[in-house]
Amino acid sequence: MKKTINASSILIPHKSLNEVLEDHRLASLGDTYVNFVYSLALSQKNRKPIGVKVKGSILAEALRRAGLREHVSSSMSCHDLADAVEALLVYSWLNECVTLNESVKMLVESDDPIEGLRQLLERIKSRITLS
Repeated sequence: MKKTINASSILIPHKSLNEVLEDHRLASLGDTYVNFVYSLALSQKNRKPIGVKVKGSILAEALRRAGLREHVSSSMSCHDLADAVEALLVYSWLNECVTLNESVKMLVESDDPIEGLRQLLERIKSRITLS
């Protein structure tokens, strides 16, 4: 029996992409999710289990390259930008805009983690239905 996550019991409604990107509670959950996705991708590439924490500078640069910088406050630090990526990735997964397998596959197929994350963020940006 396949069980699904009830995203509506976890998420508060968000009216805009800005609200998602600046949601600190989502970022907290997203931190674990992003590290899990990235660790799965590295494990698949290296054919052995690997657990890593993604550097904030990698996430922040992926956000910039994906053209999402304009959706957050100009005063955000590198750490804040990384939090924004984490919030968006977990939000997108919870709302079924992107699957775990799809996310891992995109990172596996890219030789550069920033580029893989940029592609993933651009895919999410094209699918998300917020204003």
